[in-house]
Amino acid sequence: MRVDVGNALDSVARPGVPRDALDGLDERVASAHAHIQRERRAGTAGYRALDLPETTDVAAIEDAVAPFRDAEAVLTVGIGGSALGARALVTALEGTDRVPVYTLETVDPDHVARLLADLPLAETAVNVVSRSGETAETLANFRAVRGAMADAGVDWTERTFVTTGETGRLRDLAEQHGLPVLDVPPGVPGRFSVLSAVGLAAASLRGHDVDAVLDGAAGVELQGSLFDCPPYAYGAVTYELARRGATSNVMMPYAESLAPFTEWFAQLWAESLGKAETGQTPLKARGVVDQHSQLQLYRSGPRDKVVTLLRPVERAAEAPGGVALGDHVDAAFRATEASLAVAERPTIRVEIERVSARHVGGLLYGMEAACILAGELFEVDPFTQPAVEWGKRAAQSLVEGDGLPEETPRGDSLAVETDSPTDSG
Repeated sequence: MRVDVGNALDSVARPGVPRDALDGLDERVASAHAHIQRERRAGTAGYRALDLPETTDVAAIEDAVAPFRDAEAVLTVGIGGSALGARALVTALEGTDRVPVYTLETVDPDHVARLLADLPLAETAVNVVSRSGETAETLANFRAVRGAMADAGVDWTERTFVTTGETGRLRDLAEQHGLPVLDVPPGVPGRFSVLSAVGLAAASLRGHDVDAVLDGAAGVELQGSLFDCPPYAYGAVTYELARRGATSNVMMPYAESLAPFTEWFAQLWAESLGKAETGQTPLKARGVVDQHSQLQLYRSGPRDKVVTLLRPVERAAEAPGGVALGDHVDAAFRATEASLAVAERPTIRVEIERVSARHVGGLLYGMEAACILAGELFEVDPFTQPAVEWGKRAAQSLVEGDGLPEETPRGDSLAVETDSPTDSG
């Protein structure tokens, strides 16, 4: 992982970071790093995420997925951190086309019905993931999966394994039916758990080298200086840019297989840092596609964004027919970077050597470390999510017929609508 913050300095961009301000910022990085290391040694919840490359039990993952090696499709039933990491990792390693790996996270009944109707249920491996074992949407979707399998004459207990905590309804159900169970790492929020069974089970089931993923993550050395540590350079400079007005962070990968990575990053950055009226809003973009649309805003709109340009240095040079598409992607990347620099808009270049198990593992770990460091600088706890938990409780209360929590303020309504045309089709 390589991070270049040159185009985020005030000699190039507005807002930008003065070069001489980096030294003072680096003193804060050193202090934050020392605190992070103390918490890791103490085994403090949350900070254990940084130890997952060494503590994740690969053998347990391999054993749990072994009965499902014949699966034609893999379905992860989970939401948020229970699903985004697995999808980002598998898609990075396989690409976006023809990958029989699916995620059931929304409870939109139309979507759920269509997905389950299209799946070869008798040949599908189902991984139900919930850290608490109580996530309402996940349990509801799992009931829908079981119902669809029963209707198709499929024994769901033979096609399902579970990833969950030590207690909860999901753990009880797994024990009742003798389902294989993988443990979520205790004290690690879902968005930081991609390098555990939560994110690795689907990749293992698809035959990918999860040891290489973890080795790549373990190879990212965290040192107490932003000048020596790429993840800390990224976390520190994005923090400083946010403090100076770049309150949105556009993650823009120039590799189609990394598109779902932007969704994982968006949850990581928003849920971890968005507290106490501070943080930085993550935005998702795709190079080359969105430089033909969103770039207009990034170059000429409000000066409230930093654009993170992410790319693999090595990629296939040619597509079928001998067309040198790799040259086109490289030219598009460089042109976007130059266009934003000319407009004095801050960018940060993040590069990995190639999209491989080892280098994607390093990227995921590096961004987690960057986020934790940024949380230290913002002076927020990156491992809590009180606003999310409030929403979960409110939704569950409504589903159970109890209404919204008592502390919910009474809202007003100002609706504007038009008559809908008659649907004759």
